[in-house]
Amino acid sequence: MTTPQPLPLVDLKSLLPEELRALVRQLGQEEYRAGQLLSWIHGKGVEQVDQMSDLSRAFREQLKGVAWVSRLREVQRQVSPGDQAVKFLFELPTGERVESVLIIDGKRRTACLSSQVGCPLDCQFCATGRMGFLRNLSAAQITDQLLQLSRTLLAERGERMTNVVMMGMGEPLLNYEELVRALRLMRLEHGPAIGGRKVTVSTAGYVPGILRLAREDLNLGLAISLNATTDELRDEIMPINRKYPIAELLAAAAEYFSLRGRRVTFEYVLMAGVTDSDEDALRLADLTRGVPCKINLIPYNELGEGTPFRRPLSERVARFRQTLEAHTPMAVTLRESRGRDIAAACGQLYQAQERRRRSARAAG
Repeated sequence: MTTPQPLPLVDLKSLLPEELRALVRQLGQEEYRAGQLLSWIHGKGVEQVDQMSDLSRAFREQLKGVAWVSRLREVQRQVSPGDQAVKFLFELPTGERVESVLIIDGKRRTACLSSQVGCPLDCQFCATGRMGFLRNLSAAQITDQLLQLSRTLLAERGERMTNVVMMGMGEPLLNYEELVRALRLMRLEHGPAIGGRKVTVSTAGYVPGILRLAREDLNLGLAISLNATTDELRDEIMPINRKYPIAELLAAAAEYFSLRGRRVTFEYVLMAGVTDSDEDALRLADLTRGVPCKINLIPYNELGEGTPFRRPLSERVARFRQTLEAHTPMAVTLRESRGRDIAAACGQLYQAQERRRRSARAAG
């Protein structure tokens, strides 16, 4: 006779309210205990079941037999000299590392979160793309980034997080189920309570995910990394375009607006001699004319050696913006990179850490 294997423990941080209520019922407890668990996990940030002091000892022992509370380990933190960005490097229990950024911008306090370790899309100008794909993050691991950044913000500045952008490492829509679960957890009143209108999901152009997200009841903002005005160039710098070309991507953006009533944001990275010509500006105006949208211009954040892409001169950036604004009715903004001095582009801090780790192993 084989010995039955114990069931894996459930991560309490990943459970939605209805799932927690089902769990406490299974343990013979009253449903209001689920609210206490949510408050401890998402509000107070406890790491151990034994810290939940308003639960009976017997109930805590029951919980420890079936559940646990996950937590990412903070490995490194970098603060920009202007105090506009704080970059965090977290380590997963399996040893991989992932990045998050707290961005201070006027009255906004924004958490930029990762959804994957690495990314499978191989965008040629992206530090994360150069890592390759390592794994998806769980909903708890996505949510925990927000919880830890929120507690840091509250402890050090006495302020609350106002916004979330899923613009960190990875392609969020390729980790769809865990992403949506995490977004629902972020809305809980027991924790950061970030509503849908304060959340933006960024995608490199995974059309099936865009169409699926349009049918969710989350009322999210959607940002699409366009970054080129011809399929020929976009095929080269963003290989996902070979499967979902620009015309399909624009149609999906229009469908998102039709179903959700929210303008999408097209993000366009300006790379010197690659995407920053007057002709590109004119094509960008023409491409986006039929889609209710905002256009966000982003001067390239250089990755250092090993990449051919460079940041345009400020005069070229200004000329591109002027040309675009003269030919489009859409709102055009210019996003300067906060935290550029602390390697705040996705994947840069990870890459620097990995180089140091490899050097240390070689020296040892």
